[in-house]
Amino acid sequence: MHALDNTTSSRSVMTRRITPWEYRHLRAFACGYFAAGGFTLGVGLVLVSLGRGAGTGRERRKCFGWAAWFLLLAALTFTGGFRDLYLDRSTPPRI
Repeated sequence: MHALDNTTSSRSVMTRRITPWEYRHLRAFACGYFAAGGFTLGVGLVLVSLGRGAGTGRERRKCFGWAAWFLLLAALTFTGGFRDLYLDRSTPPRI
């Protein structure tokens, strides 16, 4: 009979939520997240500038709404990149 093992895993909760393939390539995924975040940040800033020059209030609200959406996506994507960099630096090197 096998006894139940109640010891905790060496991986933290944050690392258990990442797929194994992404966990093996954290730095590459972080670079991808930063590139995607930079792109969405650029789109959001272009929409803010278009909204400032819009002629009517309806066009302005539409541009600012889309800009808010893209800027939120950029913030979430940058957060994912920083998470992967943090995990990459905190894991011990494999031998």
